[in-house]
Amino acid sequence: MENKPGALMRVTGLLSQRGYNIESLTVARTLDPTLSRMTITVDVEPQIRAQVIKQMNKLINVLQAMDVTDGPAVNRELVLVRVRTNQQNRTAVLKEAEIFQARVVDSHTEGFALEMTGDGEKLDEFIDVLRSYGDIEVIRSGIVSMSLDNKKLRLSPPIPRGAAPEEALELQEAE
Repeated sequence: MENKPGALMRVTGLLSQRGYNIESLTVARTLDPTLSRMTITVDVEPQIRAQVIKQMNKLINVLQAMDVTDGPAVNRELVLVRVRTNQQNRTAVLKEAEIFQARVVDSHTEGFALEMTGDGEKLDEFIDVLRSYGDIEVIRSGIVSMSLDNKKLRLSPPIPRGAAPEEALELQEAE
């Protein structure tokens, strides 16, 4: 979608007007600073999902909406977990972090802040394990998805080494 004021509001407004709850939402700028990529998770029936995609594709600022639910895709989420634990459990918490391939982003006398990426089930399992070691605080990002279907693939052209994305766009337009 275009990276313009109001674009996000139009998409979320379409969903809220129809009474659909957004379970997860992530938006970020792409390599092209005029575009953003959005991943939305909404729990709706497949027929309704197809209808929502059609309606989104009609919105101003939306260049392409697609459903990656059933096709090949990579789905990831980030979780930050702060664990308050005692001295006896510190080694065990670090061992669990290693098993789950989580990273320690902060360590202090009362515990740790850990970071992990993965699919939702793996993150849920990690959080459940950490609960047994003490009080935890959890912050999760929304899901980001990338279709692996080559028919849906929209690649950006390569950016010359050392060029800023804006310079690369100017080069592409000049060709």
